[in-house]
Amino acid sequence: MRLLPVQLCQPGMRLAKKIYSEEGLVLLGADVELTQKLIKRLDECGIHFVYIHDPRTADLVVPDLISEETRRRALTEIRTNFRNLMDRPNRKSGMTYPYIGKAFRQVMGMVIDDLTGQKDAMVMLMNMGIVDNYLYHHSLNVAVYSTVLGIANGYSRDELMTLGLGAVLHDIGKTQISANILKKEARLSREEYEEMKRHAERGFNLLKDEPNIPLLAAHCAYQHHERLDGSGYPRGIKGDQIHEYAKWIGIVDSYDAMTTTRIYRDPMLPHEAVESLYAGSGTLYEQRLLQLFRDKLAIYPLGISVKLQSGERGVVVDIHSSCPHRPVVRVLSDESGEALRAPYEVDLSKQLTAMIVGVNESEKRPMAGAASS
Repeated sequence: MRLLPVQLCQPGMRLAKKIYSEEGLVLLGADVELTQKLIKRLDECGIHFVYIHDPRTADLVVPDLISEETRRRALTEIRTNFRNLMDRPNRKSGMTYPYIGKAFRQVMGMVIDDLTGQKDAMVMLMNMGIVDNYLYHHSLNVAVYSTVLGIANGYSRDELMTLGLGAVLHDIGKTQISANILKKEARLSREEYEEMKRHAERGFNLLKDEPNIPLLAAHCAYQHHERLDGSGYPRGIKGDQIHEYAKWIGIVDSYDAMTTTRIYRDPMLPHEAVESLYAGSGTLYEQRLLQLFRDKLAIYPLGISVKLQSGERGVVVDIHSSCPHRPVVRVLSDESGEALRAPYEVDLSKQLTAMIVGVNESEKRPMAGAASS
């Protein structure tokens, strides 16, 4: 399989991975043949990349960070509980729903089990093949990415549970923000932006008295938009005043927002997003945490098309956990874009003069029917 922008897909290609609804249900299964109508529909739904079958990369299997069962259970709980809160706007402090804590502890237990069962788990894009709803999938993505980083940082299971609960619930305060603001396509007015910023404090108020939710998890919701230099919100705290868990969540929250389709812009690719994050190293984000994030990030996702400085084009087929920014590339076409009869692989961790200079650039491709077999 390989990862292609929807705009480069052709009728006759076949999906190699499923397309999910906001509830985690399968809308389009693997092996579905793409038509011009389906390609247009995917683009309209905000899906910019899909995995397709390609005989030249038939041996490439892109693993999921969490199981389909875990994904479906997590999205169901997020959707159900968040919608319940949306139906109860301006909930008063002290009103608790014990089932929220219990349900999300079970979900995070499943996520932790899935991730601790993988050797060298890395932060890999989870938002491919997702149709709406940004808030639900974003909450799950941030929880999974934060847990990957917590494992890499050596946290105990109890610590991972608290971090994960804070991550999956970090945006719960948005359930108390008007949908007109959340879904507005135009730039927010000053008043609307100030209202949006209140989601952090409202999330804290929703969680701080909740049974089975650690107070520290509530503070993650409160602090995930705070920044080292005090330029964040809602309180403008800085440095060590911000808990480390909230610092992790702040990094992955920003990363997932940048790499996910939004109403007002297309998604960035991982290498573009990490460059943007590094622009705030030492000022917005703690340098040590950002470095570990980069070391655990699949900067060039498995299956993505890349161009080398030689002009040759290929697909990333393997990632070194110790050196993720220097992957193994299977070269499929020469510098003129002509398909090679005998593709070969270049290990960038060994061939240090070889460099990736482009991502997802178009190439001369075999017939659509052949590429989708």
